[in-house]
Amino acid sequence: MEEMRRPKRGRPPKPREVDYADFMEEDDDAAGLAPPHTKRKRAASAAAAASLEDQPLIDIIKHNGRLISHAVKKLVEDYESNKNSVIFQILAMLFEACGAKHEIYPDYLHESDVDDIVLSLVDLARKGLVEDNYSTKQKDLKHFKENLVIFWDSLVLECQNGPLFDDTLFQKIKDYVIALSCTPPRVYRQVASLVGLQLVTSFISVAKILSGQRETTQRQLNAEKKKQSDGPLVESLNNRLALTHENITYLEDLMRKIFSGLFMHRYRDVDPEIRMSCIKSLGIWVVSYPSLFLQDIYLKYLGWTLNDKNAGVRRTSILALQSLYEVDDNIPSLGLFTERFYSRMIQLADDIDVSVAVSAIGLIKQLLRHQLLSDDDLGPLYDLLIDEPPMIRRAIGELVYDHLIAQNIKTSQPGARDGENEPSEVHIGRMLQILREFSEDPVLSSYVIDDIWDDMKAMRDWRCMISVLLDENPGIELTDMDGTNLVRMLHASAKKAVGERIIPAMDNRKLYYNKGQKETLENSKREITSAFLTRYPHLLRKYMSDKAKISPLVDMMVLLKLEMYSFKRQETHFKAAIDLITDAFFKHGEKDALRSCIKAITFCCTECQADLKDYAENKLKNLEDELVLKVKTAIKEVERLYELQLSKPVKNDSLFEDMYRILSHLRDMDNEVKSFLLLNMYLQVAWCLHVIDGENPSETSIDELLSKQSSLFDQLYYYLVVLPTYQKEGRSTTVLSCRVCIITVEMWCLFKKSKYSSTRLESLGYLPQVDMVQKFWKLCEQQLNISDEDANEEYIEDTNRDAVMIAAAKLVLADTIPKDYLGPEIVSHYASHGASTTEIIKHLITSLKKNADFDMGALFYEALRRLYERYMTQVNDGENQTLISKSYSECQDLAIRLARSYVGAARTKNKSEILKIIQDGVSFAFADLPNQLSFLEAALLPFVSKLASADIPDILADVEKRTRDANMNEDQSVWRPYFTFVEHLREKHAKNEVLQGRRRKSL
Repeated sequence: MEEMRRPKRGRPPKPREVDYADFMEEDDDAAGLAPPHTKRKRAASAAAAASLEDQPLIDIIKHNGRLISHAVKKLVEDYESNKNSVIFQILAMLFEACGAKHEIYPDYLHESDVDDIVLSLVDLARKGLVEDNYSTKQKDLKHFKENLVIFWDSLVLECQNGPLFDDTLFQKIKDYVIALSCTPPRVYRQVASLVGLQLVTSFISVAKILSGQRETTQRQLNAEKKKQSDGPLVESLNNRLALTHENITYLEDLMRKIFSGLFMHRYRDVDPEIRMSCIKSLGIWVVSYPSLFLQDIYLKYLGWTLNDKNAGVRRTSILALQSLYEVDDNIPSLGLFTERFYSRMIQLADDIDVSVAVSAIGLIKQLLRHQLLSDDDLGPLYDLLIDEPPMIRRAIGELVYDHLIAQNIKTSQPGARDGENEPSEVHIGRMLQILREFSEDPVLSSYVIDDIWDDMKAMRDWRCMISVLLDENPGIELTDMDGTNLVRMLHASAKKAVGERIIPAMDNRKLYYNKGQKETLENSKREITSAFLTRYPHLLRKYMSDKAKISPLVDMMVLLKLEMYSFKRQETHFKAAIDLITDAFFKHGEKDALRSCIKAITFCCTECQADLKDYAENKLKNLEDELVLKVKTAIKEVERLYELQLSKPVKNDSLFEDMYRILSHLRDMDNEVKSFLLLNMYLQVAWCLHVIDGENPSETSIDELLSKQSSLFDQLYYYLVVLPTYQKEGRSTTVLSCRVCIITVEMWCLFKKSKYSSTRLESLGYLPQVDMVQKFWKLCEQQLNISDEDANEEYIEDTNRDAVMIAAAKLVLADTIPKDYLGPEIVSHYASHGASTTEIIKHLITSLKKNADFDMGALFYEALRRLYERYMTQVNDGENQTLISKSYSECQDLAIRLARSYVGAARTKNKSEILKIIQDGVSFAFADLPNQLSFLEAALLPFVSKLASADIPDILADVEKRTRDANMNEDQSVWRPYFTFVEHLREKHAKNEVLQGRRRKSL
């Protein structure tokens, strides 16, 4: 230990110019700070002070926290008479709190440099001479951290009347705390970080007191100056104001130094607990002292730690931000921070850690309250409504209710809930708008209802929902889809109200309820039954023929308290409901509807009493009898069909012919069966071709294959003509259309004429007529456009759309048919149907470019022209403005995408193609003036920037010549696309001239 005691002269502290003790004694009362202790108080604390004599400071913090305040007061009292001794006691306690078993003496500490002392302490840790007070599990040290924080807070507050500003004590403490926080031993960093962070928090407390004092002094000074501009009182106030400001500046300088020396290193410490402490403290500082810390140079650390690998740190950062956004006055200063980090805040709503995700959703609610997020930013959050962890779903459900249904989150007051006072039908209408997004899948709708149910009282307003379904409420006009969603919501909400699950449970445990909960559920069941007593038959009667609504309506029967029909003397309505459920059983053939009807009638047979039970049992018996009779009748019809087949000669030796006949004669059978039959017919044709001997084929096998080929083409061409006008809606129609398109392509490729020319199988070669190719593409387009044209009624999977596009592209690439028609048609849909379809067409274009003989310019121009013609058709047909605008945007998007093909070397290599596109486009635009002038702007502008410099004057001359020959006396607004196009040409030409001038000058 000799080297530790080696004397070394340290740098003397910088003297302060102002005597703080004198100032504080003079202005204690005016400053509002704690006055010096009176003799009475000192006498009262004598007993406590006596107990301090034999206890080291570290023992008080470890085991006797109630003596901390007395210990701190004694330290401050002793400081004026013996500064070095008090400094040694405090720093020695700091070292011992870190766990260092040191033998440092006051003289050595006073004379040595901070770095030397800290290095000696690190050496002790390297030798194992350290105890971990911070993370210990010892029972007698459970209050260690709390007491340590109290000590430093008490010390700062007790020193605010002088020692805090003497530029010695806390400068020394600050240097050691920062140095220890940067050492390798983790326990040193943990304790030093805790102390340093608390020091800043305590400094803020004092700075806030001084700030209040400064404001008071400033007001007094302003008032006094109105009375007299000069004088001893004004001078005294000026001196006090300057000194108070100087003290605040001094404290803020200490805070900055601890921030830069400690926080900026420890917020990314390997220990997540240290990182959490830093972020938690920063959140407190920003809220409590925004004049210094509410700046982007400090806020950015809260944003960066949103990406921390530790979930606890991420959650701490989110909670700190929540405390910031809770204060309305902070919002203007948080603008840039929000813009920079809001996307990460939204991402955290889907964090892998549930607690982080739930906290992030709470933060997003605050952003919404201050209108710092747009509705478009919330898109990814809505997917979390069907997430698995219930806590996340509930948090998102609360957000959705507040923001979209109650719409009270935008009010200026955080606690205001204006939406609660709105009528139920308003909330129901908004809920139906949300459910439209999930209407294709009842399971997803159930998740959404389950998430929002607890917050939305309107979902338990049974009478309101029934009146809306019966069109008795003029405030809501239901579409068919809304009606279906409302029926589902009514049924799901009723199940929740009586204690049943509406979504699968993760653990499948049975639900148990206590006595109070059971009474609540029974009351809910009574309320539902009371609302349904007289209205249930009306609902069943109105929606009897609707297969989507009848099943959940019938399911409502098992949720009712059936004895109330007898108590309320409403037997007539019960019998009417049973009769209607029986009628629904025979009217609908879907599995869900049949099961619902049987379940409801069976439930009535077991739960009803007396006459109502007898009536339900009779209904069930009559239903059984009628069903048996219908089955016997159906069997007789099958026997008659068999007799008819016996009397008519039918070939049974070929399954292919049987399938062909079924498709030809039973046009009304299920579309999925048709798809299956067509697929099997194609497979048989393919197998027949496979087994033919290509070198020496028999005439019989060729004739048989030709017959099957012709038969299958007959069926495929029939559906190519019929399906585009097919009125039956649903997924099965889409499947059939997709199957017909794909099989047609496979057949055309299988029997491609060029493949069999000059061979013994030349008779098998087949080239479809142009009209059939056009009908094929019309059906393909129908599949591509289903989701756009009839999204509320048709269903199409992305895979079906992609399969159709891949099949069409295959025809072009395989040279099965001439590319002149189908190639441009496919490319014209480049930007119209989502990412996957775009990728398919992109690969097609890339493959065609590899063929040096293929005219890509002609392909691009034709694609642009055909898409523009579809746009003009919508304009001429008077389509709604939204569709017209969308179609025009698609023209622009296609032009931009195609123009991007000519970049770099491709632009120079294919400059003739670019020129040809522009020339043909100009000719087309001027062919029908002024109707087609918009083609210049919609389709050609992106290619102007690709033109070679030498070609621009010729294009300009051509356009201006056409303009002189045209009549421009019409409304100038219709010529706007022309002026825009010419302006771009001239700008491009001018830029080229400037560049060429610079090149000549440089040469």
